[in-house]
Amino acid sequence: MSQISETSPKHCAKKGGININKRRKKLFFTFSTFFSGLLLIIFLIWLILHPTKPEFSLTEANIYTLNVSSSATHLLNSSIQLTIFSKNPNKKVGIYYDKLLVYAAYRGQQLTSEASLPPFYQSHEEINLLTAFLQGTELPVAQSFGYQMVRDRSAGRVIIGMKMDGKLRWKIGTFVSGAYRFNVNCVALVAFGPNMTTAPLGSIQGTRCSTDI
Repeated sequence: MSQISETSPKHCAKKGGININKRRKKLFFTFSTFFSGLLLIIFLIWLILHPTKPEFSLTEANIYTLNVSSSATHLLNSSIQLTIFSKNPNKKVGIYYDKLLVYAAYRGQQLTSEASLPPFYQSHEEINLLTAFLQGTELPVAQSFGYQMVRDRSAGRVIIGMKMDGKLRWKIGTFVSGAYRFNVNCVALVAFGPNMTTAPLGSIQGTRCSTDI
């Protein structure tokens, strides 16, 4: 006598559901392993190449206008032209500059409004020349600003700061990293001669800058 085995539809459905769940888990595990391995490879390449932060130098700064209005309002009008060298010291890493904002400062106070420089790509060990014409129109300053400026100009020198804020991305082969914020700070000693009555009123030649990422 033969034995007949009968399986209910409910049992088949349960068994089929288990197989589908197993396939999904296997597929998820496969993709997770692949992406984890890919990220590990990228991270190892990053550690080996270890990008060095870009270098900036303020090569020239010409002051054309620097006037403070009456003592009652304390408003500043200014115009300054800057020439900046940017260098990528990396041999195998390129740099995308996505955003660059530049302004001038004096004793912790902003001399000009922010000027936006066009984005650009900097190849390996490449040097680029950047120019910016900065202006400030009726910028509010502290009451002591005029006195300090007159005193420094009488001494024949004024310390001007150049500030740059921006975002960059590293390019390693075909891989491009996410965006990183960076800040550049330059301190320039601008000479004011006693006979400087026509523009430019003051200028400097050559100043190294610090870069933070």
